[in-house]
Amino acid sequence: MSDLGGSPDGSSELSAVTSIPALFEWAADEFGDAEAVVDVGPDWTLRLTWVGLDDQVRKAARGFVAAGLQPGDRVAIWAPNIHEWIVAAGGLLRAGGVLVPLNTRYKGNEAGYILRASRARILLAVEGFLGNDYVSMLRDANGGVGDGRPVADLEHLERIVVLRGDAPDGTTTWSDHLACSVDGDQAALDALNDEVDARAAALGPDSVGDIIFTSGTTGNPKGVVTTHGQSLRAFAEWSGILGLRSDDRYLIINPFFHTFGYKAGILASLMRGATMVPQAVFDAEVAMRRVSEERITMLPGPPTLYQTFLNHPERTQHDLSSLRLAATGAAVIPVQLVRDMWDVLGFETVVTAYGLTEATGVVTMCRPGDDPETIAATSGRAITDVEVAIVDDDGAPLPPGAAGEVVVRGYNVMQGYFEDDAQTAEAIDSDGWLHTGDIGVLDARGYLDITDRKKDMFIVGGFNAYPAEIEQLLGAHPDIAQVAVVGAPDERMGEVAYAFVVPAGGSTPQPDAIVAWAREQMANYKVPRHVEVVDALPLNPSGKVLKFELRDRARAALDR
Repeated sequence: MSDLGGSPDGSSELSAVTSIPALFEWAADEFGDAEAVVDVGPDWTLRLTWVGLDDQVRKAARGFVAAGLQPGDRVAIWAPNIHEWIVAAGGLLRAGGVLVPLNTRYKGNEAGYILRASRARILLAVEGFLGNDYVSMLRDANGGVGDGRPVADLEHLERIVVLRGDAPDGTTTWSDHLACSVDGDQAALDALNDEVDARAAALGPDSVGDIIFTSGTTGNPKGVVTTHGQSLRAFAEWSGILGLRSDDRYLIINPFFHTFGYKAGILASLMRGATMVPQAVFDAEVAMRRVSEERITMLPGPPTLYQTFLNHPERTQHDLSSLRLAATGAAVIPVQLVRDMWDVLGFETVVTAYGLTEATGVVTMCRPGDDPETIAATSGRAITDVEVAIVDDDGAPLPPGAAGEVVVRGYNVMQGYFEDDAQTAEAIDSDGWLHTGDIGVLDARGYLDITDRKKDMFIVGGFNAYPAEIEQLLGAHPDIAQVAVVGAPDERMGEVAYAFVVPAGGSTPQPDAIVAWAREQMANYKVPRHVEVVDALPLNPSGKVLKFELRDRARAALDR
């Protein structure tokens, strides 16, 4: 494994760390009694030091070994951003398990599909999050309580542990899991500790660390397999470029079930000693209050998060002066938003990045010092030892400035889709290039502009139209805060652009006026034929616009 490098603030090098459990131990040695995690509840606040966090991870690992988990077994976590998620993930990995995160917005049948596909033996869940009783949802959708199993139709699932909330019959509480049923038997406890240490020592950079299932927007979710070494190397690079430090305090709103929350959140913080402050649900007022109270310096998120802060009527009542670092992406970013993040919100560093689950979550990044036009219009250049190219439909490389499919090659490319050789071979060609399905352009500097997903492209009278390009152009309109464009049916042209527009604060954009303005700004085939003003765009928990929902809304509106 290559040298992961040291922390920007001069702490000892990470090169000896070859697994994620070893990273937890390293962080405890390196950062000691500094604050590692701050979890704020309705009437309580929990604070863990790095030493305390590692101790909790060890207890969790003992619980997994006592529960019969074997090295390589899959363990799923279906929970929001809470400190128990961090401890549970570290514990299951230290016990030799493989992490399978589940989206907190899933319903019972969706979670059941992934539990079945991954053959997870243990599920860690919560009860009562956003009014959802996850265990009940799972049982209702998958056959109730099974004979000797927590859910009838999930034959591999042997145990459900409730991290937070009331534990239904047939499940285990988190406190009981941590106690691991040794009942004061020191010899049994010593044996568990020895087994945990042996399993952690057996892990290396090539050991599988996680299977993160794709969103399933083009079919059933597929499990992306990555190793400990891939995650460590990629996010040592990510956190180093960003300049994350041990005096940073990191508000992690991006969900832990996503690479942005888990790897760019938890793993990056462990590497750099940044204090983790998880927030379970995005609420602008709560987030601004947390920034003020906890002196948050690091706040990543989709562009909508920062736009919400800027437009919030209570913003000036909160002290946001501690903010230092921002990392964003996943949507069109107006140049003015980048400038406002610097000038109004006070960030020192703003970077955009591009990644996908199949590439361990990170491929390209802007660099501190890039100008606002570069930050807004591109997703940066490739991280070290990763290649990015643009190819045509036959796989031939295209020159700078030409649009084509983005392909990626390097250490960050997944091991493959879990138990799916055919889909893996379709995604990764014989030369090791991962075909992303994204359309993009590389400029002469090697900076990447993602223009669209292949599936989002539509054809207007024979011309290829890319929604992200149209969104970027419409984003320059002074009355538009956010915009999403989809293709909609048209009898004459085949398809045309349909734009959903969120007004900028204090403005009341008129659809006809926006269309007239667009005709002056872009080629005619790109101009939206329909503009709908909306209060907000539908987003998934990762901050990406749900284009399929907008397509349905556009078709329904045209049918009317």
